[in-house]
Amino acid sequence: MTHTPPGAHMEAELRSQPETWARAAALRAEQSLLPASGQRIAVVGCGTSWFMAQSYAVLRESAGHGETDAYAASEAVVDRDYDAIVAISRSGTTTEVIELLDGLPTGRRPRTIAVVGAPGTPLLDLADDAVLLPFADETSVVQTRFATTALALMRASLGHDLGAAIDQAAEAVDAELDDALVSADQYSFLGSGWTVGLAHEAALKMREASQSWTESYPAKEYRHGPIAIAAPGRVTWMLGDAPAGLSRDVAATGARYEDAPIDGLADLVRAQRVALERARRAGLDPDRPRNLTRSVILTS
Repeated sequence: MTHTPPGAHMEAELRSQPETWARAAALRAEQSLLPASGQRIAVVGCGTSWFMAQSYAVLRESAGHGETDAYAASEAVVDRDYDAIVAISRSGTTTEVIELLDGLPTGRRPRTIAVVGAPGTPLLDLADDAVLLPFADETSVVQTRFATTALALMRASLGHDLGAAIDQAAEAVDAELDDALVSADQYSFLGSGWTVGLAHEAALKMREASQSWTESYPAKEYRHGPIAIAAPGRVTWMLGDAPAGLSRDVAATGARYEDAPIDGLADLVRAQRVALERARRAGLDPDRPRNLTRSVILTS
């Protein structure tokens, strides 16, 4: 029997992201299935998919394409005359997402679009249209490329040129990791605007893969309390544009301030790599993390 090293699937999948983003950016027909500019929409998902929904919502609305709300599927409020609902699910089997679409009223029902990695899944039977990304599906329980590829496709649909992000991610997958960054005691991930969702996702990757103590906040909220835990041996990691004075205030605590001048998605790849390396050093297998499964399917 062939032995697969711990985290082998996560490593292969995170390293493939520059390629899968480029493929997604070229999928013009699939991008055209997303809601048209001017429509009022909701974007829903669970866990990682919810965080990608948050990023897409900010990007779409801030670019003037229409009011866009993001919800955890279990908490979504969809009786607000939305023109469309975008449901993101790697597996296409997530209970809360399926229940949400299945429970939509039959009267003035908004158009539904499923963004999934796995074909032939229940969510596809409930959606009006489907964006399939099977080349970004994953074996590892800990998500990396499906989520970022879905967001790459959504960004491309809004007119973003992903060339720089793809090049920066290609550099990030091969760059040497700073041991002090990997061995830190604690991480606080921060974002601003569309990168708030990425900050939440970076923290989730650390918790899922390596059982690390991580937190995440909008960057300007950090100094409203959370900075109290900043200290030597800990990391404050900014994804995206930092607010004025943040680096100075973090430096005063003795914590490490991490702020790479690259696209937020590419910086998320760096955080994924740190999570993987921490898991391996702790003797953990992020392909099979504690208490987690590939898809959450709830039973009564």
